[in-house]
Amino acid sequence: MLVLPTSARADFSDCLAELRQAAASAGVRHQTITAATEGMTPNDAVSFMDKQPEFTTPVWDYVAGLVDEERAEEGKQLLHKYASALHAAQTRYGVDPATIVAVWGVESDFGKSFGKRSVIQSLATLACEAPRRNDYWRKEFVAGLKILDSGDIQAEEFLGSWAGAFGHTQFMPSTFLTTAVDHDGDGRRNIASSAPDALGSTANFLHKAGWRAGERWGFEVKLPSGYSGPSGRRHRQSLSQWEARGITKLDGSGLGSGSAALLLPAGADGPAFLVTKNFDAIYSYNASDAYALAICVLSDLLRGGHGIQTPWPTDDPGLSRAERRELQALLTRQGYDVGDADGVIGTKSKEAIADFQSRAGLPRNGRASLKVLNALRGR
Repeated sequence: MLVLPTSARADFSDCLAELRQAAASAGVRHQTITAATEGMTPNDAVSFMDKQPEFTTPVWDYVAGLVDEERAEEGKQLLHKYASALHAAQTRYGVDPATIVAVWGVESDFGKSFGKRSVIQSLATLACEAPRRNDYWRKEFVAGLKILDSGDIQAEEFLGSWAGAFGHTQFMPSTFLTTAVDHDGDGRRNIASSAPDALGSTANFLHKAGWRAGERWGFEVKLPSGYSGPSGRRHRQSLSQWEARGITKLDGSGLGSGSAALLLPAGADGPAFLVTKNFDAIYSYNASDAYALAICVLSDLLRGGHGIQTPWPTDDPGLSRAERRELQALLTRQGYDVGDADGVIGTKSKEAIADFQSRAGLPRNGRASLKVLNALRGR
């Protein structure tokens, strides 16, 4: 629990009173507001604002931790388990099952990692104490109370990330209000306890974001040596124009027809991709190239395709979740306290890695990487 000085607690109390009034003005019932906010104090949400991994870690670390054979195999099983709900979502919204399940896998590890913070408490904290975007957080706070007021989500299951995203596919409250659907037909839109509702809601989100049925998200390509031409998600050209710049498919064949943008997530020396409007639809879920790429590559694996073929431009690549668990287990054998070997590199793991790096003569940065793992293996 965050302990604040008296003046800070008073400031939060005053701000919370304003938030309650805003919710009441928006039509939320008094009893809902009181039940959700009575005795509320701030949590630690603000401390995470500048630590989002999709923006703070190397892209090869980010993708390696989200896209691996382990997640692909589990995703394939869920494609089968939820085939009926996924087929219905594709029929209604035009989004293929592999993409929907890939979003599920990246967002919450197929429902195993929702986040444990109160959505309402996090949003109140951010609305009152965040250094920026306070109006945004206030709107999300009111949206969250509207969700509770509707009865779609119960208070005890309204838990999520530091930013207030919740459920199997981590919707923000305002997105839920405009996009969530009752896909299982039980009369409630519950993306927290109903996987079918979450899958249908995700398909609806992508549909609203401009998803084009039957179109690929893109594909990996080969650049000509020394490429220095245009790139970026917003720089769209016809495939014939990219071909004229010497870009080909990985096997050297032509690109076909249509239009796409050239994505270089690690620069011209790393993997390159031509991406379509469907990549943009996924990007709108969370405005990060690395995030969208992880979902796209995982969706390819779920279809039985390949992952990224071109090596990342590093001599110290990131680790899969299985490798991260192995690293944590080896650190534990070395006498470090890293908690459970769960593949999540938290504060304890980073501190242990940094200390081991110093002892092993490696650069001290606390990063879980192949060089650290090999050093722990004794290689």
